[in-house]
Amino acid sequence: MPRQTPADPVLATNKKAYHDYNILEKFEAGIQLVGTEVKSCRERAIQMGEGYVKIQNGQAWLLNVHIAQYGFGNRFNHESKQQRRLLLHKNEILKLAQWLGTKGGTLIPLKFYLKQGLVKVEIAYCQGKTHGDQRETLRRRQSDLEMRRAVKR
Repeated sequence: MPRQTPADPVLATNKKAYHDYNILEKFEAGIQLVGTEVKSCRERAIQMGEGYVKIQNGQAWLLNVHIAQYGFGNRFNHESKQQRRLLLHKNEILKLAQWLGTKGGTLIPLKFYLKQGLVKVEIAYCQGKTHGDQRETLRRRQSDLEMRRAVKR
């Protein structure tokens, strides 16, 4: 029997990432979680503002992402800010490690979502924006908004 997806599969998004970074490439990754972590994710108790991905010993690790402890979890509850292993193909991990070693970018999580009942993470290879770039993005967004309002009238 196939697993069902809810109406809104997105559990959490990293809005700060789009403001602070230029997104160059996106990847979908599975994440290794324990039972109480999955239940907390389904309750949307995820904070990933300062999260990042590190490649170590041929594996991808998600760091600084806070998944709150499950309210009804007893002594088997999980640590809220622990390293979590990302499930990627070996050639994807090698590609990401090569990018991190040469181009001076970083890997960050963009969103957590459900796909066929499983928790997935969208990670992205990014390069940081300067303050001027951030201001330019805000100006462009504001002008687009004003243009849409003018067209509506």
